[in-house]
Amino acid sequence: MTRFLKSESNPGGRRLEDILMEIRADVLIRCTKISDDVRPEALHVMNNNVKILEHLTAAIDLAQDSTQLLDRAFGPSEAEHGGPPRIGVA
Repeated sequence: MTRFLKSESNPGGRRLEDILMEIRADVLIRCTKISDDVRPEALHVMNNNVKILEHLTAAIDLAQDSTQLLDRAFGPSEAEHGGPPRIGVA
């Protein structure tokens, strides 16, 4: 059973890209809070956050690509209605 993601056993779950976008938004909020801090530690954290944002954006793009591929190949997901997975085994 998935804990966060939408599936036949978790119809109330969310799409991966939606979760990642929410995390990215939180990281951006953190960045704005430290953007004027020029101490070395804050600059280091900001640099790390920028790299994390890049990775999150790449992950979002991949998740959206997978969703679009599955939508084209098998139609919309029925997971929210308890339907079977479009690929793989239940």
